[in-house]
Amino acid sequence: MAGTFTISRGSKTKANVVIVELTDGAARGRGECVPYARYGESVDSVVAEIEAIAGDLEAGMDRAGLQPELKAGAARNAVDCALWDLEAKRGGKRAWQLAGLAAPPPVVTAYTLSLDTPEKMAANARVNAARPLFKLKLTGEGDLERVAAVREAAPEARLIVDANEGWALDMVEPLSAALARLGVEMIEQPLPAAEDGVLGDVSHPVPLCADESVHARDGLSDLIGKYDMINIKLDKTGGLTEALALKQAAEEAGFDIMIGCMVATSLAIAPGLLIAQGAKVVDLDGPLLLAEDREESLTFEGSLIHPPEPALWG
Repeated sequence: MAGTFTISRGSKTKANVVIVELTDGAARGRGECVPYARYGESVDSVVAEIEAIAGDLEAGMDRAGLQPELKAGAARNAVDCALWDLEAKRGGKRAWQLAGLAAPPPVVTAYTLSLDTPEKMAANARVNAARPLFKLKLTGEGDLERVAAVREAAPEARLIVDANEGWALDMVEPLSAALARLGVEMIEQPLPAAEDGVLGDVSHPVPLCADESVHARDGLSDLIGKYDMINIKLDKTGGLTEALALKQAAEEAGFDIMIGCMVATSLAIAPGLLIAQGAKVVDLDGPLLLAEDREESLTFEGSLIHPPEPALWG
C-alpha cells in the first residue's frame, strides 16, 4: 500500500488478494477478492473454498449454479466476477450488456483518509483538497477533533465518516448532532453489528449507513428502521450477481445506496462500477491507496473513475 492504512480495528501496510482465472482455451475471465478476517476469512480459507468447487467449474457451472454452492463472501465474489468476465469475453459483449444495464458513465469516488491524529488527517486532506468527497475513518475518542481539522483543511469538500463499529451507544446521538453541524453527510456503521438493534431508537440527524451489518439480501429486512442506507460491497455479497439483486431489493425497501470496496486492485473494483450507477455514495478508491496498481488498470482522473476497458474486466 502507499502508506499505513488504519481503521478502528487496526492497521495494515499491504492488501492480500486472491485472483480466480477461468479459461475455456480461447477466452479468459478473471475475478479478484480480498479475504477479510472480520468475516472469518483468510487467503487459505478462501482458496480452499474455491478449490472445493473446481470440478464443478470445469464441468460448466454457471453463475446461477454458483450462488447456492458458496456462501456470500470473498470466495464466491472472485468466482462470480470471473464468470461474468468469461461470459463477456466469449460473447463479445460488455458485462453491463449481459446485466441489462446502460453503459456506465464515469463516477466520482470518495477518497479515504486513514485514521490518525487530527493534524495528520488534516495534512492528508490539505494535500488532496481538490478531491470533492472524503471518507474519514473514525474510532470514537477524538473524532470531533479529527473531523473539525479536516473540515478546516478542505472547506469545500463533502465529508462522510466511517466508525467501523468503533463507537459506543452513548456516542451516537451527540456525535451525530455535532457532525451534522460540521456538514458531515453520512455516518457508516457506528456500532458493532451485533449491537445495532438499538439504533432505531436513537436520534441521528446524519443518515446512518450499514456496512458490517449487511452482506446479502437475506439480512436486509433486519435493517429497516435502524439504518437509512446500506453499503454494498462485492466481497460481502459474494459477487456481482447478488450485488445487483441486493441493490434492487434495498431500493425497493427504501434504502439509499452506497457502493464500497476493500483495498484492492482495479480488477476487484471494475465490477463495482456496474452497481455504482445511481448510488448516493460511491467509495471505490481502493487502487488509489496502493503503491502500485496492476498494469491493466482503471483510469482515474483525480477522483473520477472511468469504466473498465475489456482487457481489464467485463
